Amino acid sequence: MTDLSNAEKDPSDWTTGDEPATGAQESYLHTLAGEAHEDVPDGLTKAEASQKIDELQEKTGRGR
Repeated sequence: MTDLSNAEKDPSDWTTGDEPATGAQESYLHTLAGEAHEDVPDGLTKAEASQKIDELQEKTGRGR
């Protein structure tokens, strides 16, 4: 795992991480998943969605 700065917390440490993914997260996930030719599971939490976004960004070359 990479070293995270104080400005970026691990999604598993988020106090709202167990809430449902936001509309923006779901929209971006579906965009990335389409590019990666993958399916997005339903019912992801905010933390799970964030982790999946990171994974798909790496796979597609998008993001950070």
